[in-house]
Amino acid sequence: MLNFSNTYAQLGDEFYQRVRPTPVAKPELLMFNRELAESLGLNEALQDHSDLIASYFSGNELPEGCDPIALAYSGHQFGHMNPQLGDGRAHLLGEVLDNDGKRFDIQLKGSGPTRYSRQGDGRCALGPAIREFLMSEAMHALGVPTSRCLAVVATGESVYRDRSRPGAIVTRVAASHIRVGTFQYFAIRGQQESLTKLLDYTINRHFPEIGVDAEDKVLRFLEAVMARQITLIVEWMRVGFIHGVMNTDNTLICGDTIDYGPCAMMGTYHPGTVYSSIDEHGRYAFGNQPSIALWNITRLAECLVSLIDNDEKTAVDLAQSLLQEYNVRFETAYFDMFAKKLGLIGSVPNSHELIVDLLAKMKDKQLDYTHTFARLTQSLHDNILAEEMKTELGSWYESWRACIDNCEEGSDCAEKQMASNNPVVIPRNHHIEAVLLACEETGRTEAADELLKVLRSPYKTLTETLNYQDLPEDGDRYYRTFCGT
Repeated sequence: MLNFSNTYAQLGDEFYQRVRPTPVAKPELLMFNRELAESLGLNEALQDHSDLIASYFSGNELPEGCDPIALAYSGHQFGHMNPQLGDGRAHLLGEVLDNDGKRFDIQLKGSGPTRYSRQGDGRCALGPAIREFLMSEAMHALGVPTSRCLAVVATGESVYRDRSRPGAIVTRVAASHIRVGTFQYFAIRGQQESLTKLLDYTINRHFPEIGVDAEDKVLRFLEAVMARQITLIVEWMRVGFIHGVMNTDNTLICGDTIDYGPCAMMGTYHPGTVYSSIDEHGRYAFGNQPSIALWNITRLAECLVSLIDNDEKTAVDLAQSLLQEYNVRFETAYFDMFAKKLGLIGSVPNSHELIVDLLAKMKDKQLDYTHTFARLTQSLHDNILAEEMKTELGSWYESWRACIDNCEEGSDCAEKQMASNNPVVIPRNHHIEAVLLACEETGRTEAADELLKVLRSPYKTLTETLNYQDLPEDGDRYYRTFCGT
């Protein structure tokens, strides 16, 4: 038994469409996340049953207790409102409780059309499915809040995108799939009862400490969502992650990363870095992510105005007062994060200036983001590397080392802190693309499995790590990502 429940389905028919996945010709299990399955209590039921796993997570067979639905939501896409989006190629099978009693959604992606498909085929190609598996596992290992993947199943069918490609279905596990766009769906339709129902459900599921009977629950909810978004974006910035499509329908209320389509990792440092082929104006560039998060939270606040106070002006003033705290809160978290990346423990004079100056030097010298911080960490015990970094960064390096050497905790403590915040390896774009190409050409996942082993230990140097640390020859200058839909 997989012990599925369906609390979201109990909210009412206006929240979803009940629809079964479309069966596929020849489901074959390609990747299975046994560590995640273990944490969800699924291993005992699925142990050594690859055919059953393939059947379940292709949608060909539905586990007992499963009640598949496609979720309704709206969303601002690149700043423009689309009132009718929804799961056009995804089916929420249901929810399970993990070993700690925390609730998670189990969702199939690429499992067939729904009424939200907008003339799409409802399918997913193998490459994007494996990309989501690799990227989400990498982000989880890096310590970034994220949805994860449980399985990738080949369908035995082809899908047509730019050309004919092998099809696949990916099983996504998320704390929930409630988005800013979910609230927008009911707010723009004036469905107050559904909006209230959604708010109370979300509070109970993600923020039970607030309590649905609290008089100030709406503002406390908005503040809690803002706090999680700040944490999320700061973690993205820490590891150099660029989401690529920060639309409100891709902004989860729980504060996890979702949708690994046009995402990428920044190589050469520049706040204006954009890799997404559909982000023509750089709206979601690396350095814009903090301000876009605030923009998205503001859209959520607009949905909740009618629930904050009966007087619209009072409600707007209260919401604006809270949103005005975002920049100060984000800046504090942002500089705390960089202080840890630089081993600046405790109160360090001019620490902000050190951080800003380093980023400016990295931009001017076109230095690799991950590589630079990893080398700074290693330079604390490698005198030869320290001399190289001194030549590269000049007086900045000497000022930084003086801060480290004068720290009461000592350089060993600083190095330990840096080592836990600066990965030695990330899912570099050129390696991800090479692996996806190999998997598509062979129909096998050995290349993905080898990379995955390294990505799951991003702060340790394994024997295989060196194979994935090299920088792209063109510096990712011409690299572009696509949504894969």
